Amino acid sequence: MSNVAGRHRFILPAIARLAILGAVCVGAGLLFGAGVGLWLGLGCLAVLYVGQLVYLAALGSWLERPALSTIPDAVGAWGEVFARLYRHQRTAEIAQQRLIDNEERFRHTISALPDGIILIDASLQIEWCNPVAEQHLGVSLKRDQGLRLTNLVRDPSFVAYLSAGRFEQPLLFSPMALPGATLSLAVVEFEPARSILVTRDITQSERVDAMRRDFVANVSHELRTPLTVVKGFLEAIIDGAEGLDPTRQHHLSLMYEQADRMHRLVEDLLTLSRLESQQGPDVEEEVDAAQLVSEVADEARTLSAGRHRISVEVEPLKLRGGRDEMRSAYGNLVSNAVRYTPVGGHITLRCVEQENGVALQVQDTGIGVAAEHIPRLTERFYRVDKSRSRETGGTGLGLAIVKHVLIRHQARLDIQSEVGRGSLFSAWFPPARRVVAAASEREAA
Repeated sequence: MSNVAGRHRFILPAIARLAILGAVCVGAGLLFGAGVGLWLGLGCLAVLYVGQLVYLAALGSWLERPALSTIPDAVGAWGEVFARLYRHQRTAEIAQQRLIDNEERFRHTISALPDGIILIDASLQIEWCNPVAEQHLGVSLKRDQGLRLTNLVRDPSFVAYLSAGRFEQPLLFSPMALPGATLSLAVVEFEPARSILVTRDITQSERVDAMRRDFVANVSHELRTPLTVVKGFLEAIIDGAEGLDPTRQHHLSLMYEQADRMHRLVEDLLTLSRLESQQGPDVEEEVDAAQLVSEVADEARTLSAGRHRISVEVEPLKLRGGRDEMRSAYGNLVSNAVRYTPVGGHITLRCVEQENGVALQVQDTGIGVAAEHIPRLTERFYRVDKSRSRETGGTGLGLAIVKHVLIRHQARLDIQSEVGRGSLFSAWFPPARRVVAAASEREAA
């Protein structure tokens, strides 16, 4: 209805003007003759036609360079057209100015953040960055806009991280632009062709963590020797305690169990401190994953002592990494399965390959873990059931050790569990860790 009313506002006045002009021409023809009326009508039509051409030319000229101040003046229908153009242009300029103001306000807000923000395209070319990012990475928006970021920041770990395209975990590195500093780099992919890089200076928190790790390592190291002595003397006393009454023998057994538990706790703390202090595995070697799973399965059978059914499903796969660390991590997963699976349960150890990498898996029919506890299982000393964990001899550090071993191998731990039905723990190693066998080896296999 509004469109029809708008058209009538233009058409009806024009028809009225033509009707008035026709009436004048008819009147002139009646008074002065038909020829005079006809020529008068033709002259008026010619004037109207020339006026339309002038207004049309003015409109075309304005459309080439539209601006609020250069909209032409006119009368009649053209006056209404130009008035509407004025209102539309004014609304558009107000909206554009509001958009510019919002964008400027957004840029000022982003620039005031304590973190570095860099907007890059699919080719890793810089589209925009804030001053903090310039300071962190040694780039300049005025000088480097449109240039490839990896050509400007030549840190090998930085280049490898962006080139790999795997941004599940942030990158920790020391930039050449800030010697002695430690940055955390996270990538947010918000469009198919654009990403946001967020850099954060974590130097102070890293120093605090280093102090904590050093303190734990030093205390654990100092406790190791006296605990070893205490355990040794307790063993000697227990071995020669045949003549003691049962109560004292029980007390000695309890003392030895607690000393042994504390000794294992100290060893786990030292292991965790060592894992946290280094970025990668101590040794990079080819690891026969199938053989590793089989060896851990033998240990699980010994630990189970026939209380569980343990099966192995492996593929002939090899991984690159630290064998001792990988065996320690996988052994922790398997020992947890044995501890928390009731007698008669089934534990399956697997080594499988999929598109997203190679997985060392442990599946059990144990008590399971509630969904709200799963995100915190790898925290130090976190226990779902504290009393049961102490009864089974756990230190609360096993899954924390697993997490750090996997981080050092660019791997991740995936946990699927349901209370009363069991759990599936999967240590996923990226495809880059997969060792591809030579053609002759594949034929021999």
